[in-house]
Amino acid sequence: MCSLCGGELTRRPRRTVRTGGALIAGQKDFHQSRRWLIWAASLVAWSFVALLAAVAVIQMYRTEGRHLEFRQSITMQFCQMLPFVPLTPFVFGLVRRYSIQRNNWIRCLAVYLLGGLVFTVAHVTMRAVTPYAIWDARTRSWKSAVWDYQAHRLDLQWHLLGNMFIADAFDDITSSYIPILFLAYVTSYYSTLRERERLTARLEAELVKSNLKALKSQLQPHFLFNTMHSISSLMFIDVRAADKMMARLSELLRMSLDDGTEQLTTLNKELNFVNGYLEIERVRFGERLSVALDVPADTLDAQVPHLLLQPFVENAVQHGISSLASNGKIGICGRREGERLYLTIRDNGPGFDARQATRKESGLGIGTSRARLQALYGNNQSLNFTTPPDGGTEVTIRIPFRQMWVKE
Repeated sequence: MCSLCGGELTRRPRRTVRTGGALIAGQKDFHQSRRWLIWAASLVAWSFVALLAAVAVIQMYRTEGRHLEFRQSITMQFCQMLPFVPLTPFVFGLVRRYSIQRNNWIRCLAVYLLGGLVFTVAHVTMRAVTPYAIWDARTRSWKSAVWDYQAHRLDLQWHLLGNMFIADAFDDITSSYIPILFLAYVTSYYSTLRERERLTARLEAELVKSNLKALKSQLQPHFLFNTMHSISSLMFIDVRAADKMMARLSELLRMSLDDGTEQLTTLNKELNFVNGYLEIERVRFGERLSVALDVPADTLDAQVPHLLLQPFVENAVQHGISSLASNGKIGICGRREGERLYLTIRDNGPGFDARQATRKESGLGIGTSRARLQALYGNNQSLNFTTPPDGGTEVTIRIPFRQMWVKE
């Protein structure tokens, strides 16, 4: 960065990770913080599947004229289904770790194929430990391929494990592994979309906040410079009046600093600020300037942008009252109509034609105010300059009516 102008001297290094990487990282945090939810959902889902399967098996036995106790049926199905409970989070973690992109889909497909084999081996191994691992045609009973439950000893039978893997591999992959993989991808896509929306909303909010802060920072020096210029002009004419204006200005700046970086304030505070500014101008114009306020009490707690009225009042003074020899009048009115707040600033100056309107509305204070209203309220606002039938200039501001709740 240049030490004189603050400009950037060298190019920043190009980002090696795409923006999507940040979303995937946010998605990973989302899954890690809710890992227990995946385990709980897996337990509930597979328990429900086991219950349905147990009822279906009992019904099948009844249609064949045979009897099967519910306890035996549910135990058999739990031995079949519950090994899927820890395997489901494994598949979710696999999808989270190896998300298919344009440049890695071949590697991911190979990983998913290997994951399917691991899934089947793990399911067969866990089911082989249970007493309902495989049907023994000789004894016409179920038995374990790893443990002898009658003798209570280890009885590892590799040929039975091999037969179970060959018999169950296709069913485990097609009826369990692929559906879980698909569900994991749907969940991953939803969480990614949700994370992207959250990041987008946060970035938009930060952008609007920064924009509003920049716009407000433009208004404060603009107001200060114009007021200082008025004081400087008065110094050669009336030193006492200029000193009085300086005192009023210090009070006004203190009021502005009290609001800090806040963008919104109450209409009551905004009117107090405008009144402080008009007191400075009264020192300058004397009897040539009079002000009339017509603001109902039920609108004083309304929420308005800070420094909303001051640029328009300043515009009325500079372009309206300053051109009059006497009887300059400024009126500030407020009214509520349903869910809308209308604020009107009117002066009895010479008014403006089309050319003057373009010049006056393109000033820094007016242009900045337009941009702030657009940033704060979007299309739910309006700012109009008109010439009343009896002359002068009238500015009407429309914004949503919202009450400002101030903490005591």
